[in-house]
Amino acid sequence: MEPSLIIKELQQQQFKPLYFLHGEESYYIDMLAEAIQQHALQEHERDFNQTILYGKDADLLALISELKSYPMMAERRLVILKEAQDFKKIDELEAYVDNPTPTTVFVVCYKNKAFDARKKLLKPFAKLGHVYKSDKIREYQLPDWISKYVRSKGLQLNAKATMLLAEYLGSDLGRIVNELDKLSIVVGPNQTITEQDIEKNIGISKDYNVFELVNAISSKQADKAFKIVQYFEYNPKAGELIVVIQSLFKLFSQLMRVHFTPNKSREAIASAVGVHPFVAGELLNARQNYDPKKIAAIIALLHEYDLKSKGVGNSSMDQGELLKELVFQILYT
Repeated sequence: MEPSLIIKELQQQQFKPLYFLHGEESYYIDMLAEAIQQHALQEHERDFNQTILYGKDADLLALISELKSYPMMAERRLVILKEAQDFKKIDELEAYVDNPTPTTVFVVCYKNKAFDARKKLLKPFAKLGHVYKSDKIREYQLPDWISKYVRSKGLQLNAKATMLLAEYLGSDLGRIVNELDKLSIVVGPNQTITEQDIEKNIGISKDYNVFELVNAISSKQADKAFKIVQYFEYNPKAGELIVVIQSLFKLFSQLMRVHFTPNKSREAIASAVGVHPFVAGELLNARQNYDPKKIAAIIALLHEYDLKSKGVGNSSMDQGELLKELVFQILYT
């Protein structure tokens, strides 16, 4: 069941005795646990009827005792086991979840990995409650996810700003939401978030960042590329060599796939390569600048400079010098 549907049930005061929230993406696990906590009990009921335990420190017998206790001056009790991946005796909860206390809402938050679906423990959770697996969002889904979240806040975000955020913030949804929430407060309701807003409030330069360097290289804008490289030389944290190499490898790997995809429409490329349509359009333009033979040579070059960045075959050049030489070789050889 989707998180929005579970939250709708909670808002309607429809509670299950069991919730098992697990997976690599902690954002939805935290969001659902917080929603259950918010709706299960009123503020004045929590002192006597809410228990939060952590897997590393939890004692099995104490946990079972909490689960079997009855509510005091309230309709239900709430017991949340956080960081359940660290609870060594989690399989021993099977006896309880087979026959849970009907007045207790038991929430298991199992983070950073998926729980083994073959184990018997999950079956009662699925039968009597909800099991939600929170998967890591895929890279190509990030721009759409960011746009959707921004719209939910009553704001807009242009395509370039969306890609800039996705490239800089990565796939940590908690971090993305935190930054977008700050931006929504700053820009105010019914506004469009621009690259200027991002630069001013998040600290990502709208002109001098890895995203813009990759774009400059893909479109063979040498002057722009070397201005960004020079900026990185004086501001190393803005464009670490290893991050640049990873981003360039992704670009040229995608370009190679574009070359060998029969249907060259933007929609077909987006589907075949697994990117946002905006990115697919950029790749279609960039393929004119790099044929497959050149791309193969560049990928070999990226591997070479990855080793040099780690000290293999390089005893004197710093990260800035390596980046400058790498960009020169990509653009001019």
